[in-house]
Amino acid sequence: MSEFQDKKIPELPEPQQDKMPMLVLRGLVLFPQMVLHFDVGRDKSILALNQVMSGDRKIFLVAQKNIRDDDPRADALYKVGVVAQVKQIVKSQGGTWRVLVEGMYRAKLLEVVGETPYFEGVVVPFPLKNSRNLKSAMCDALMRTIKDLFEEYCYLTPRMPRELVVNALVSEDPIHLAEYIAGNMQMEVEDKQAILSQSDPLKRLELLANVLESENEILSLEADIQEKVKGQIDKNQREYYLREQLKAISGELGEDDPQEENQDYSEKIKKLKLEEETAQKLLKEVDKLSRLPSNSNEAGVIRGYLDTVLDLPWNKKTVDKIDLKKAKALLDKEHYGMVKVKERMLELLAVRKLAPEIKGQIICLVGPPGVGKTSIARSIAKSLGRKYVRLSLGGVRDESDIRGHRKTYIGSMPGRIINAVKLSGSSNPLMLLDEVDKLGSDYRGDPSAALLEVLDSEQNHAFRDHFIEVPFDLSDVLFIATANTLDTIPAPLLDRMEIIHLSSYTREEKFQIGRTYLLPKQMKRHGLTAAKVKVSDDAIYALLDNYTREAGVRNLERELASLLRKAAKRIVAGETKKVVITNDNIVEFLGPRKFKPEQIQSYDEVGLVNGLAWTTVGGEMLQVEAAVLDGNGKIELTGSLGDVMKESAHAAISYIRAHWDKYGLEHDFYKTRDVHIHVPEGAVPKDGPSAGVTICTALVSALSGVPVHRDVAMTGEITLRGRVLPIGGLKEKSMAAYRAGIKTVVIPAENEPDLAEIDPVVREHIDFITADKIDSVLNIALAGKLRQSVGQLTLDDIAVESSEKATQTNTSIPQ
Repeated sequence: MSEFQDKKIPELPEPQQDKMPMLVLRGLVLFPQMVLHFDVGRDKSILALNQVMSGDRKIFLVAQKNIRDDDPRADALYKVGVVAQVKQIVKSQGGTWRVLVEGMYRAKLLEVVGETPYFEGVVVPFPLKNSRNLKSAMCDALMRTIKDLFEEYCYLTPRMPRELVVNALVSEDPIHLAEYIAGNMQMEVEDKQAILSQSDPLKRLELLANVLESENEILSLEADIQEKVKGQIDKNQREYYLREQLKAISGELGEDDPQEENQDYSEKIKKLKLEEETAQKLLKEVDKLSRLPSNSNEAGVIRGYLDTVLDLPWNKKTVDKIDLKKAKALLDKEHYGMVKVKERMLELLAVRKLAPEIKGQIICLVGPPGVGKTSIARSIAKSLGRKYVRLSLGGVRDESDIRGHRKTYIGSMPGRIINAVKLSGSSNPLMLLDEVDKLGSDYRGDPSAALLEVLDSEQNHAFRDHFIEVPFDLSDVLFIATANTLDTIPAPLLDRMEIIHLSSYTREEKFQIGRTYLLPKQMKRHGLTAAKVKVSDDAIYALLDNYTREAGVRNLERELASLLRKAAKRIVAGETKKVVITNDNIVEFLGPRKFKPEQIQSYDEVGLVNGLAWTTVGGEMLQVEAAVLDGNGKIELTGSLGDVMKESAHAAISYIRAHWDKYGLEHDFYKTRDVHIHVPEGAVPKDGPSAGVTICTALVSALSGVPVHRDVAMTGEITLRGRVLPIGGLKEKSMAAYRAGIKTVVIPAENEPDLAEIDPVVREHIDFITADKIDSVLNIALAGKLRQSVGQLTLDDIAVESSEKATQTNTSIPQ
C-alpha cells in the first residue's frame, strides 16, 4: 500500500554528495513524496535499517535489476533511486520486518563504498530539469491523454480505490501526476524505473502514456477472454441443466437417455480399436446423432447404421485347429468317395498349417446337383474349426445384394457378404457361395461383377459395402463356391477361382451312400429302429435302377423317406410289428417301377448308333437314328435338336458327300434320297458339340446298309476333313455307358489324358479306344462289310470282327 502526501515539494539544497546506507528493493520502485509499506527479510537490509534508526533515519532506496537475485552485487543495481525517511519498523511473524518509509527526493548513486555488512553508497540529489514547457499545449494534451487512459485503466481494474482515481483526475501538476499514477499502477519494475530515471517531465508523461495504453490493451484482451470463458461456462451449465431435465423427462416416459446412448456408442467405438479412418467416420455419425431429436427419421437411420457396423466382428477371429488325421477321418466319415476333392481339401489344410497367413484361395466346386458340394464345405469348416455361413446366390439379380444399399434409402441394409460375416460372428469364417452359376443381371447391375472385388485377394482386404461405407477386411475369409456348370459363369469371375470338378456318383457309390448315410439318417428322422424296419440291399439297388435317375443322391433320399413313411404307417396302424422291404415287395410301397435299366439293343441294327451326352444331372446314353428314303435330297432333322447339333448333322452329310467313293456309296444319294436324322425323346431339347461322329456313323450305316455294333458307344465332334475333335464331360459320359452295359467306347484321341479321371470300376468294364479320324470310328463301330475298304481294315477283317462281337450277348448292367 502506498500513498502520496499532498504538500508542496520542499526546495532542495545545492546538490552535494552524501554517504548513507542503502536498502535494495526487489520488485518495488519508490517515488518522491510516496509512502510505502513493505517487508524486509534480508540480513543486509535489516542491518542497514538498524544503522539509520540510530541516526537521522535517512536511507537510499534503489531497485535491483533482477528480482530473482537473492544477493545482488553492486553492478546489479539501478543508479537512480529515492532518499527516504524511515517512519516505522515493526517486527512481524516469520522473522521479517514491516517497514514504513516516505520518499523525500530523487537521488543518483555515484559509488557503492561498501557491501558488507550492508550496502553503503555515495549519493547525490538528482532533481528534475527545469522545463519551460510545463504550461504548454503539449503538456496539457499529454495530461488529458494520461487521465483518459488512467480512467480506462481504472474501469478495466475495478478494484482500484476510489480516492486514488479522484486524486489523479483532479491533479493539475504534471510532475505529481506522472509520479502518482506510476507509483500506484500495477506495472513492470523496468517501466517504473524508466519513469523514475527520466528527468524531463514531458518525456515522463510520454513514457507513462505508452505504458498506460499497453496495459489497457492487455487488460481489454483479458476482459474479452474472461467474458468468453464465462460465456462458455454459462453455456455448459445451461446444457448440463437441460440434459438433466431431458434425462428426467426420458425417465418418466420410459425411454433411454439419448446422451447415455451416445456415450455408449462412443465407448463401443473406442473399445473396438478400429483404424483411424473408420473410427473417425463412426464418431462423426455419433456426433451427428447427438444433435438430432431422438424420434426423428434420420436419427433412426443413423442408429441402425451404428448398430449394424458395431455388431460386425471387427477384431474377432477363430483360431484354425488343423489336424490332418482328424480332418481326413471326418471327411471320410461324412462323405463317401470324392477322393480328388478330399485330397485337395487336405492339401489346403496342410498349406494353412505351414503358412497360416496365406490368403487368396477361392475354391469352386463344380458338379451336378446332389453330389455333396454344399455338405463337404460344411465338413471343411468343421475340420478347420471355423464358423460356417452359407450364401445362396441363385436368382440374385441386383448388384446391391452383394454390395449393399446406401443408407440414404428407406429400408437400406448391408449386402449379403457383410451380413453373412455379421451372422457368423467371426471375421474369418468359411463362407459358402452356393449356386454361383445362377447369378442373374438386369438394369440394376451385375452381381457377378460385384463379386470380383469380394473374390480378389488383392482388393478384398478393404472391401467397401455401400451401407457401412468403411473398409472391411475380407482377406481372412475362406471362400468356397459351388456351381452346376461353368458355362454361365463370367470369365473374369471364373479366373479368380480354382475349379474342382465333382463327377456323378457310380451305382456302387450311390448304394454305399444310401446304406451307410442316408438310411440311418432317415430312420432316425422317422422315429424308426432296425428292430421295426429293415431295408435290404437289393431294395436299395432297386431304388437306384427303377425309381431314380440322377447324378447325385437327393431323389434316392426322398424315395428312402417315402419307404419309411409307408412302413411307419403300417406299424402305427397295427398291421405288422416289423416291416422288411426287399426288391420283391418294393412295388407294394412305391408303385410300379418308373425306370427300366438302360440296356443296349439285343441285336445290331442299321442306322442306330449309341451316342453319349452330358447333362447337369450326369451322363446319358443318347441313341441317334438315321433313315434313308426315296426322294429328292431333302434333309430332315427331328428330336428337338439345337443349332450346334444341326450344324454337326450338315457337316457329317457334307463329309460323306465328299468321300462317297471311299465308303462305296451312291455318288448322287443327295439327289435321289431323302435323309432323316432323329434323336428319340423328342420332347427333351438336345444340343452340344459332341454328336458329330455319332451322326456320321449313323448316316454311313444307313446309306451303306451295314449295321452298327450294339455294344459300341461313341462321342466326339467331326470336321469337314473327317477329324475327330475333343469333348468335355468324359467322366459322366463313361458312367452312362457303364450303366447301359456298353463294352467299347470310342473317344477323341485328344481326350486320352482324361482317362486318368475315370472311375476304376468303369475302366474295368469298358474298353476305351481313341480315334483321331472318322475312319477309325467307322472301323470299330460298323458290324458288316462295306463295298470298299475303310481305313486300314479290309472287308474280311470287318466281317471277322463283326462275327466275334455278335457272340457277346450279355446286356445286363455290371454289378
